[in-house]
Amino acid sequence: MLSSTSRTTLRRGKPRGRTDRSELYAVLDAGLICHVGVVVDGSPMVVPTGYGRIGDTLYLHGSTGAASLRAGGEVCVTVTHLDGVVLARSAFHHSVNYRSAMIYGTPRPVEDADERLAGLRAITENLAPGQWEATRPPGGKELAATAVVALSLAEASVKVRQGPPVDDEEDYALPLWAGVLPLRVSWGEPEPDPALPPGTPVPAHIAGRGRPDAG
Repeated sequence: MLSSTSRTTLRRGKPRGRTDRSELYAVLDAGLICHVGVVVDGSPMVVPTGYGRIGDTLYLHGSTGAASLRAGGEVCVTVTHLDGVVLARSAFHHSVNYRSAMIYGTPRPVEDADERLAGLRAITENLAPGQWEATRPPGGKELAATAVVALSLAEASVKVRQGPPVDDEEDYALPLWAGVLPLRVSWGEPEPDPALPPGTPVPAHIAGRGRPDAG
């Protein structure tokens, strides 16, 4: 079950809330980019970044000089998937279908060498499954220039909206179209680096990404 704190308890749209922890994992595992909200020198900052999950821990990384990772204190991390625009008979009841997760907590700097590599691998594999083993591992200087932080998923909430518009009862008789315009995102064909030697094949884990028969 998900946590129930003053920050994760839904006060509006309660039926859209989800309490099963597996639904939190599903939203996170389906995403590629999160937004990290943090206060830096008294001003709010929201930073889009890649992430990776291992169990109940979210891993984030960036330059050791990144203000967002050096700020300390609590952060709020969000991941959102837009699934469609909900078109109602009235302008007031227009909405969107979505899946979203919000996590609160204080990031923990990862100092252990093995955990740092595991976190970086999780981030890489979330963006491109199979890529960690297909590339050169990070070197000493690269690791020294990279900050890795771990954020517990202990305090989190999930909201989901699905289905058609919900209009006022008297509006259902109006001769106006209403429904959902779905939004679908798909992978395109891989575009090779111009610096690649001619004839370099596209690895199977990249060429097959997004195909119905992949994996």
